[in-house]
Amino acid sequence: MTAPALHVKPAHPVIAVLAPLFSLVVPKFQFKGANKRGIPVSRDPAAMLAKYSDPIRVRTGHEILCISSYLMRNFKFVTVPFFVLHGTADKVTNPLTSQDLYNEAASKVKDIKHYEGFLHDLLFEPEREEIGQDIINWMETRLDSIAERILVRKQ
Repeated sequence: MTAPALHVKPAHPVIAVLAPLFSLVVPKFQFKGANKRGIPVSRDPAAMLAKYSDPIRVRTGHEILCISSYLMRNFKFVTVPFFVLHGTADKVTNPLTSQDLYNEAASKVKDIKHYEGFLHDLLFEPEREEIGQDIINWMETRLDSIAERILVRKQ
């Protein structure tokens, strides 16, 4: 079986070409407001302004693309518990990528939740409190399960 296609796009195609070179030569180079006119990542204008007033370092972006590519090639080796959250209207990372991870990963403890109409940065969306609570609930459920197994073993 071949690895799923990488469904991750940088904010601008030029960044994908220049990022490897810039990350080696000038890793701390900053794209100031790199995505102001690019792909929207949140439906909250105030969150978008805050997010993109902080400079994006080229090395960070390049490393994200590299790790995403590595992960795509190695989905079947993922055995740790995980919870995938993805906005269905995400234009940076295709929701199919999250579905591929969920389908291909060997982990026995995995969950996926799609947020209809949400974009890429879920914790910058107007419903960020709800999303944060979903994450906390998932973690608490897993911790409760682990605690129960430990108690059963001790008895």
